[in-house]
Amino acid sequence: MKQNVTILGATGTIGKQTLDVIEQHADKFSVYAISASTNVRGMFLLCQQYSPIYAVMLHENAAKSLSQLLQNVGVKTQVLHGEAALCDIASNDEVNIVMAAIVGAAGLLPAMAAAKAGKRILLANKETLVMAGSLFMQAVAKSGAILMPIDSEHNAIFQAMPVPISAQLNNTSLKQLGVKRVLLTASGGPFRDATDLQLQSVTPAQALNHPNWVMGPKITIDSATLMNKGLEVIEAHWLFNAKPSEIDVVVHPQSVIHSMVEYIDGSVLAQLGNPDMRTPIAFGLGYPERLSSGVSPLDLIKIGRLDFKAPDMKRFPCLKLAYDALALGGTAPAILNAANEVAVEAFLAEKISFLMISQIIETVLTQSNIVEVTSIDQLIAVDATAREMAHGHVLEFA
Repeated sequence: MKQNVTILGATGTIGKQTLDVIEQHADKFSVYAISASTNVRGMFLLCQQYSPIYAVMLHENAAKSLSQLLQNVGVKTQVLHGEAALCDIASNDEVNIVMAAIVGAAGLLPAMAAAKAGKRILLANKETLVMAGSLFMQAVAKSGAILMPIDSEHNAIFQAMPVPISAQLNNTSLKQLGVKRVLLTASGGPFRDATDLQLQSVTPAQALNHPNWVMGPKITIDSATLMNKGLEVIEAHWLFNAKPSEIDVVVHPQSVIHSMVEYIDGSVLAQLGNPDMRTPIAFGLGYPERLSSGVSPLDLIKIGRLDFKAPDMKRFPCLKLAYDALALGGTAPAILNAANEVAVEAFLAEKISFLMISQIIETVLTQSNIVEVTSIDQLIAVDATAREMAHGHVLEFA
């Protein structure tokens, strides 16, 4: 029997790669619903190709445009719009699997809806755990949802963990599993060897030129600042019930080892593969079965060498800021995330310099009131306040 899949963020990199894997296994999966923010043309082409039952645009005008285009060519996909519609296609009774790949805080509510509805969630949206880790993991546990991390690093850790971890995410201490620590690998981004002087004049075009991975603009900038790795540290804390002292980051330029788990007996288990997100996507879709992904085999002889070094948190302070936010707890990670999204957007618009990204985040985090997380509504309000503060500082720095 086919599994119905909803893809939140279908026109993005992860969404497209998910559709590619599904297309290779059309006997196992069916595209039930897809969503995008404003990319009408991209959604039009996907609806023609996959004929989903529903297509959701975040904005009403985009939904109207898409609906008209589909009517013109006789495609019967029903077009909806808005946040409520995103939550509906994530929690619909007909849906078995939800790929949560909306970038940023906008992906929080539909991911939470999928969790409460007990779906198999392929989580590619970092902000869900960064902003609302405790609430999200509680919802997963309460509903019996199956949570599959899709970030290549967390997917690698999942694969290298003892088998019980698959059914006990966040409910078992690493020590009980015989695990000493998890090691998140980082490519180091395009500026891992840049001098302080070179970092002062980084352009958006340079920052978007990632040496190994093909990703969307926001996550690519996060990789360049190492904030991406910082957010992954916070994710790992919630996913694997890991203390900050049990999570280390290792710069590995080749991006062949996607992450590692070190055990108390001295063993270190690693998951290797070519840097292609279709591998963790296929793993998440098929688990516990292994599915072909279309990724080319890893040729270790051709690679020849694997290098490692410690991250430089002085030159890339965003990683330290993430560790600081995790240590502060409460609403601090949500504030960190909101300030980062605003700062990255400002950098891409050439309103601030590359180095100002971390300065704005640190300023907002320092000036904010950190309190215990109590609800999603509270987090949405905290997110809005932090964004307003960050926008104000962008104007000051600009």
